[in-house]
Amino acid sequence: MFNQMKKKQLKYLAALLVVSNILSSCKLDEYNPSTVSVETAYNDRAGFEGLINACYTDLYYFYGKVDLIGPTEAGTDSWVNYGTSENGLALYNNTLTTQTGTVTTVWNGLYSMINFCNTAIYYSASVKGYDREEELKQKLAEVYFLRAFANFHLVEQFGDVVLRTTSSAVEGVDVKPKRSSEKEFYDLIISDLKYACENLPVHQQLRGRISKKAAYAMLAKAYLQRTRLGDSQEYGRLALQTAEELINNAASYEASLYTSDNTESGYTKLWKGSNNKNNTEFLFVQAVDPTGSNPENFNRGRTRQYYLPDLRGKGAEWGTRETSVLYGRANSNYFKPTKYLLTQVFEPVESPADTRFSETFRYKFYASSNKSISQSMIDLYGKDQSLLNHQIKNTVAAYTGPDYFWEWGASLEEEQNMTSDEGLAVMTPNWVIPVSQKRLIPALVVDPSDLFKANGDYKVAADYPKGEGLMNMFPAMRKFSAKLYAYTNQYWLGDIPILRLGEVYLIAAEAALLASNDQAKAVQYINTLRKRAAVISRQGEMEVSAADMNIDFILKERARELTGEHLRWYDLKRTNRLTKSYLQSTNPIVSENFNEAKHTKRPIPQSFLDAISNSAEFGNNGY
Repeated sequence: MFNQMKKKQLKYLAALLVVSNILSSCKLDEYNPSTVSVETAYNDRAGFEGLINACYTDLYYFYGKVDLIGPTEAGTDSWVNYGTSENGLALYNNTLTTQTGTVTTVWNGLYSMINFCNTAIYYSASVKGYDREEELKQKLAEVYFLRAFANFHLVEQFGDVVLRTTSSAVEGVDVKPKRSSEKEFYDLIISDLKYACENLPVHQQLRGRISKKAAYAMLAKAYLQRTRLGDSQEYGRLALQTAEELINNAASYEASLYTSDNTESGYTKLWKGSNNKNNTEFLFVQAVDPTGSNPENFNRGRTRQYYLPDLRGKGAEWGTRETSVLYGRANSNYFKPTKYLLTQVFEPVESPADTRFSETFRYKFYASSNKSISQSMIDLYGKDQSLLNHQIKNTVAAYTGPDYFWEWGASLEEEQNMTSDEGLAVMTPNWVIPVSQKRLIPALVVDPSDLFKANGDYKVAADYPKGEGLMNMFPAMRKFSAKLYAYTNQYWLGDIPILRLGEVYLIAAEAALLASNDQAKAVQYINTLRKRAAVISRQGEMEVSAADMNIDFILKERARELTGEHLRWYDLKRTNRLTKSYLQSTNPIVSENFNEAKHTKRPIPQSFLDAISNSAEFGNNGY
């Protein structure tokens, strides 16, 4: 029976070689593993490297889709999410159970990645076809990195679960698993990443492949996260040492921060579509092939649609539409920014020196057809009578330039009526505009005074005396929406950063405090990022002092820099801010059900518990 199971699982792995081709240039045309035995295939260099390709595949279901947003961003100080399928993760209510679909998806995907990696490590001992040991070690280093990456997410999401170091395809399925401690997880994560740092090449020919800069960034990240388990001074020292290796030698590792000039900040350049496919700050990316040679082909880059306001309802009254190449598909209203994020993390003024709010959030939305302001709109939204019959101009036109991916031609949002704001339909700033001014703006304007109650909660329909119902009109996260790679209303074909150089600077700053309370060193790294977030003429406004350096300041700085990048839940957990009192002060609706005894871990999926023989002994993390 075991041999039959083993053959079946190995055949399954071999079949996945067909779809493991992450980049279009990474073909196995000269080799067809389906014509030979699996053992022979994986003992051959081409088949072995096809197996390594499979180790990357699950990343496509975490980055650019919805599944990893909830587990890493919801239920924090940054987002409000209710009335959707992410309720349990967002509100810690009784819908977060062992049967929560998103949690099961993450669990299965991470263990799938780990199993592919363990299979590749097993066959590395017998693979033939490498002329030099160094070549094999370089390929194997990718595997060790990916195993560490998966285990990092696994231990942070689920805690002390099963630490797999063997392949179920080789050894069979373990039906009576034992838990390993979180410290044991980190021992393996750190060991794997050290191997990756030592053996990965500086440069990879294929975009999306792991290189040394990614390994150093991930090792620094792992050391820093490990501080939450104790020995914070020592692991802070190691995190700082590793981060500084990358920062101080960035050029030799083919990395650099973008620099500001007189018209654009470095942070603006970071998110420009023209820099997306060869980005100097991206250390590890989910590489997306714009020609469609991806898992699921063109079904990529859908993250943006989960952060959009109600452009098909309230927005439509003013000229916006549900489906837009420029914005995405406004079909969910899943993730709304908190009042804390909009007005305390980001400076709530019209023209801040810091460009990170305007590059993180879209707060202007334009009409897709000519729209006339009616008397009913004036009455409902409190507009000045002088705006009656004012024309909001259409911005949709035939494609005329290089800014969009639609090089073959289409009708989409062009900017002839955007730069002058003649086509402005909806505006959702993070600063409060006086009512007297708001009345005169020929667009729907929804600022924080319209969105939030005094305690920071979003208003509900009953809170709007005239029935305006503006609770779903909010700024939209725009980081993964550069129009150059906007392919359809739903799909975006840009690369998605998984590790960035900016985060390494933040790791160094936090680690400097943990290691020796070196505020002078911490402020050096923080000010580098802050100045890069402003144009040259305003960089002086961005500098802060060493006396400002503490964990709370750096936590806010991480939000300004990294909002929406699948990190915030881990940040709060590491800094001991994933607590009821902290959430009460930053995102009250999340704090109501939060239980510190269990909500720093996710429930164990029921499908796993049903498949093992010791489920009662194993437990379900208290759910």
